[in-house]
Amino acid sequence: MKTLATLILVLCSFAGYSQTAKELIGKWKLVKQTNNGVVSTPKDTYQVFMPEGKFQGIHNGDSRNGKWKLSDDNKTLTIKISIISIKFKVESFDEKKRVISSDKTGTLEYEKVEE
Repeated sequence: MKTLATLILVLCSFAGYSQTAKELIGKWKLVKQTNNGVVSTPKDTYQVFMPEGKFQGIHNGDSRNGKWKLSDDNKTLTIKISIISIKFKVESFDEKKRVISSDKTGTLEYEKVEE
């Protein structure tokens, strides 16, 4: 019985692991930013993740294209726009909400939006 329970847990962890990058695809709206203890709610700021590592950042109608990569363990999200590359720690992530952080940006909370 213990072996069966262990096998089920392992299989569930693989299922979650394989879906994470796929669930990232789509448009995400920044709903909260916390940086050095200051909380803000940015307006009109989005991240769009496309297949094959293509990325678009949108802020107040201006957009910039780049690339994204999620680490094999799903703990680090790297976004590169032009010569700037930022590695984010993935704090939490599901199909509707994502929280990432870095020393440069603080903690960013996103919600997935339908287009």
